[in-house]
Amino acid sequence: MSISIEEALAAGASLQTVSDSWRLDVELLLAEVLGKSREHLYAWPSESLGTDQERNFRDLLDRRLAGEPVAYLLGRKAFWDFELQVDSRVLIPRPETECLVEQALQVGKAFSDASPRVADLGTGSGAIAIALARSNPLWLVTAVDISADALELARLNAAQLGAENIEFREGSWCDGLEADEYAMIVANPPYVAEGDRHLQQGDLPFEPAIALVASDSGLGDLSLIIQQSKLVLKKDAWLLLEHGFDQQDRLRTLLANEGFKNIVGHKDYANTDRLVVAQWPG
Repeated sequence: MSISIEEALAAGASLQTVSDSWRLDVELLLAEVLGKSREHLYAWPSESLGTDQERNFRDLLDRRLAGEPVAYLLGRKAFWDFELQVDSRVLIPRPETECLVEQALQVGKAFSDASPRVADLGTGSGAIAIALARSNPLWLVTAVDISADALELARLNAAQLGAENIEFREGSWCDGLEADEYAMIVANPPYVAEGDRHLQQGDLPFEPAIALVASDSGLGDLSLIIQQSKLVLKKDAWLLLEHGFDQQDRLRTLLANEGFKNIVGHKDYANTDRLVVAQWPG
């Protein structure tokens, strides 16, 4: 005998053991299976699920109980003013990374060149690059990632979202970028320290470690980007870096020691130190 929408929603209470947002999780999964809106679930609680629908729903429920992120189960994640395809090849875009986009767009208002070159290092799903490219169609955006699998998904997202002013390159950070060419570099690199307990919590065990973990207490990749970016940034160009909650002071010191100026730290929507903006004097 098939179950009703109301019964399916009740079954989702089992997610309480793995998710603080379990009600939203089950609503999203059930709506996905039914091809309906979340509002439909409460407007038609007695509607029955078909046999395949029930099987698919229970499969998704089991996978969520095992900890698999909702974004991977749905295959998509909202970011900025669009929706991205995501899977286990890439990090799931976080709301705090939108703060990096906001600051990049603010910095970009002062560009004298109508078509500046901008690089997004470690692009992953393409979230940052696509947000910048769609907001500024004349910008020439270069999206770099060391993972060919990630770049494949980023290219797909860019094509589906009409971000045609992005060039994708496979490489490590600034490797292969032209010298003295870029008006701005943005990056959300790995910044979690090896062995950090948070790596075993939430969605992180399912996400690619290459996009999360960095050496030197989480500062290894940030340090590399700072050093390499000096070779490719134009005079008075900008470097914007997302970082961990306790890394801002050390990062500002690193930037100052490498000769950057106008170094400003910013907080995210949760009032946590999250990114730095710095200018390269050339």
